[in-house]
Amino acid sequence: MNEWIKQLTDWFLETTHLGGYSILLLTIPLAVVQGIFGFFPFATIVMLHISLLGIMNGLLASWIAGTAAGMIVYLMCGYFFADWFNRKWMGKLQKYGKWQKGLDRYGVWAVIFLRTVPIMPNNLISFMSAISNLKLSSYTWSNLIGNLSSIWLFGILSASIVFPGVNLRELILSYAVFLLVLGIAFVVRSRNISNKKRGMTP
Repeated sequence: MNEWIKQLTDWFLETTHLGGYSILLLTIPLAVVQGIFGFFPFATIVMLHISLLGIMNGLLASWIAGTAAGMIVYLMCGYFFADWFNRKWMGKLQKYGKWQKGLDRYGVWAVIFLRTVPIMPNNLISFMSAISNLKLSSYTWSNLIGNLSSIWLFGILSASIVFPGVNLRELILSYAVFLLVLGIAFVVRSRNISNKKRGMTP
């Protein structure tokens, strides 16, 4: 499948002469297809962006494509094709039941975590979010941050493959700071919720 994607991409680029961020005209539709069916890993699109645009611009383009695809799939599943989704995917989600419960409980933090750690495919995360009690506004920003975290991490892991010898120190340190900020925000949010529950207890 990856070879088919590469051939399609090469043909499209030669035909359209796309360059720079206009490559998103190709990769966003590919990301949506990946987000619905999971035919190929999203890493394929990230590698394509990095190869064509360099590390930083490639990661930014990947974040745009991944975030757009996550929103489109979420909206399609939750508002337009809910019946089709239930018939096709509900059975496959049963083995992720504990994560569905975690998503219902922790909401945006569960989405961020699942986007960052490759526990399950991206398309299933969007599907599970659509059938959870997560509000659209909450999913929107968790999708933004979750995709940022996921793509940032993959960029660190893959950049040295695409560009051997590149110095990734700043990218790694900035990602560590990003994770630290997320961790602090999660702890503060959890404590606030706990304090509210205690205050409501007679």
